[in-house]
Amino acid sequence: MTDIGMKPHALSIENLSLEFPTYDGAVKALDGVTIQVGNAEIVGLVGESGCGKSVTTMAATRLLPEGRYKITQGTIRLFGRDPTVMSDEDLQQVRGKLVSTIFQEPMNALNPTIRIGKQLVGVIRRHEAISRAAAETVAANILSDMLIPEPSRIMQAYPFELSGGMRQRVLIAMAFSCNPGLIIADEPTTALDVTVQAAILRLIQGRARRTGTSVVFISHNIAVVSQICDRLYIMYAGRIVESGPTRAVLDSPQHPYTRALLRCLPERVQPKAQLESIPGTVPNLLDPPAGCFYRPRCLEADERCHAKPQSTTLTGGQVVACWQRSKSQTHVSNEA
Repeated sequence: MTDIGMKPHALSIENLSLEFPTYDGAVKALDGVTIQVGNAEIVGLVGESGCGKSVTTMAATRLLPEGRYKITQGTIRLFGRDPTVMSDEDLQQVRGKLVSTIFQEPMNALNPTIRIGKQLVGVIRRHEAISRAAAETVAANILSDMLIPEPSRIMQAYPFELSGGMRQRVLIAMAFSCNPGLIIADEPTTALDVTVQAAILRLIQGRARRTGTSVVFISHNIAVVSQICDRLYIMYAGRIVESGPTRAVLDSPQHPYTRALLRCLPERVQPKAQLESIPGTVPNLLDPPAGCFYRPRCLEADERCHAKPQSTTLTGGQVVACWQRSKSQTHVSNEA
């Protein structure tokens, strides 16, 4: 599938199912996941912990442990190429140059024994045929672009000498350093305070817009991704339950799970009122419930929900997999 300009999507995942074999059986981590990320598009992937968000993007970049998982159906394309059949050498070229990842915890992603500058320069020279001096200039410039004061001093520092927000900015700089076509931001603001979080979001969005970079922003917080994303995918227990333009999903959420996530936002609660939570937990994917996986926690569930719901496309581009919304269909339906 290609966009209007006939270029391949930055990321195209079609009907992907993936499982992890265990002694107790197969953990069905992904079930028919379809995600499209266009060129220069920022897309949010939202859901509770354990819903399969990181597994989806790690499968796309082949960062899952080899031999520990099995793709049972579906396809993955990165800029039109299939990463599942790439050689290790090709993968090394793709990672960093075409696709970069911003991880959640910078202290785990940065080597604590190597200075910041040396780590940045190493990444740049791995993918660009330039001298060390030129790479140092590129590194200093991109650190400055990330609003890091005194970039030359920061390049001489070790990761443990920087604050959490500063380390996260370094990781963003590293991700953008080779001008990749796609960046996967995996919960990059979770451990940061609200003020720093807002600044990091602006940096990612601003840099991506200026360079035409596509972004997949993973989060459990729908309010965070809504600030920068063009479209949203709502994920529950390894399935996409709703997707669509960000504004449409927020203004008119169609799936009960999406509405539940929105009700849990602190900013939607009156001062001193009790925060809402979603009762229950994400199901055990060794033995998931029949039909809709959200059924045991859903306040709207009925007998139809014991069968897997259809995927319904509504006016405005929203797609929802819910029996309660099937009567609102205005475009086309397909089996999820």
